[in-house]
Amino acid sequence: MTSYNFLFDLALILISTKLFGLLTKKFKMPQVVGALLAGLILGPAMLNILKETDFISQVSEIGVIVLMFTAGLETDIKELKKTGKASFIIALLGVVIPLAGGFGLAYYFNNQEIANPATSVLLQNIFIGVILTATSVSITVETLKEMGKLNTRAGNAILGAAIIDDILGIIALTVITSMADTTVNVWLVLLKIVAFFVCAIAAGLGFYYLFNKWQKHYNKDLRRFVIIAFVFCLLLSYCAEVFFGVADITGAFIAGLIISNTQRTKYIASRFETVSYMLLSPMFFASIGIKVVLPNMSASLILFSVLLVIVAILTKVIGCGVGAKLCHYKNSECLQIGMGMVSRGEVALIVASKGAAVGLMSSVFFGPVVITVVITTIAAPILLKLVFRSKGSKSDPPVKNKLVENIEEMELLNNEVQETSR
Repeated sequence: MTSYNFLFDLALILISTKLFGLLTKKFKMPQVVGALLAGLILGPAMLNILKETDFISQVSEIGVIVLMFTAGLETDIKELKKTGKASFIIALLGVVIPLAGGFGLAYYFNNQEIANPATSVLLQNIFIGVILTATSVSITVETLKEMGKLNTRAGNAILGAAIIDDILGIIALTVITSMADTTVNVWLVLLKIVAFFVCAIAAGLGFYYLFNKWQKHYNKDLRRFVIIAFVFCLLLSYCAEVFFGVADITGAFIAGLIISNTQRTKYIASRFETVSYMLLSPMFFASIGIKVVLPNMSASLILFSVLLVIVAILTKVIGCGVGAKLCHYKNSECLQIGMGMVSRGEVALIVASKGAAVGLMSSVFFGPVVITVVITTIAAPILLKLVFRSKGSKSDPPVKNKLVENIEEMELLNNEVQETSR
């Protein structure tokens, strides 16, 4: 018999994320914090009204793909190119320093009594550091979009660094798991990563050429461009994950970057903003909270959890901040970039699960990792709000005249209405 519980879950998630979003907005915090809290409160961690289902999981995955796709659409490619070298340095230090911090903390707390006897304690300690290298850029993207700071100098550096951070994180995870699981081939994984970017560039150039050609010949019905753009986004996301082992959000972001230089970018972005705000984003952010299950822990594990949260925040802020400073960013921008990389989100949970599957993490440490994910995910938007509070930053790009934007949007809508009436 067909179950319709997903309709109730959907309605509950949408109304709760909106209400909590309005509540957090009243306290001058980003609304994404409210959406995260809604999932956490309604999920197994607290009221246990909602549980993770295939429906919630799959819709939330589409949600994060659309979120990163729209981030790519709104990114200034020229500015992103300028921050390329800086992004690599920021990402590198944002991986190395959290890795060292996590290893040091685990080295002090982990011992033969609680460690997994089937795997080297040294490898298990290193793996705790690998978990801290993760960055959930989707939380930062939504927060920066809400504040209108996504396309700033610091915002572009965060985006570039987060993409590189994902790649470095995959490499670190592959290296450490290959030491515990002999079936994993490090060189094959590295080859796949390189192959993905080569194929993505080739596919992007071909798609860009065809897309521009379509725009010249079929410029009356604009809705077809939205569908074609979304198909390209989904295919690139699918290929990234399935064939190359790269995160699907990386493929989605690159798809957005490719389309960002076309004539219909503004129209396409406006359509995706609507569906994202109405359905996909609330589902994604609520699902993070719904995934959280807090286990019972001893006093020593609670202390470890507190220290792990502190280390997770400080190492990202220091690592990415120092990297930005080496690349001649202002002090305020260094702090903004560091705070933008704090969130671990669902990425850290996925890394922890993969490591636990091959014996790289004792089950007793899963609780502290979950707590760290929850706190850094909720804290990141709040910290970003604080560090971006200063107005009129010189690094911000000039804002296009609102009247011009409105006129352009009205023209696009008028074309669509005329086509529909025919």
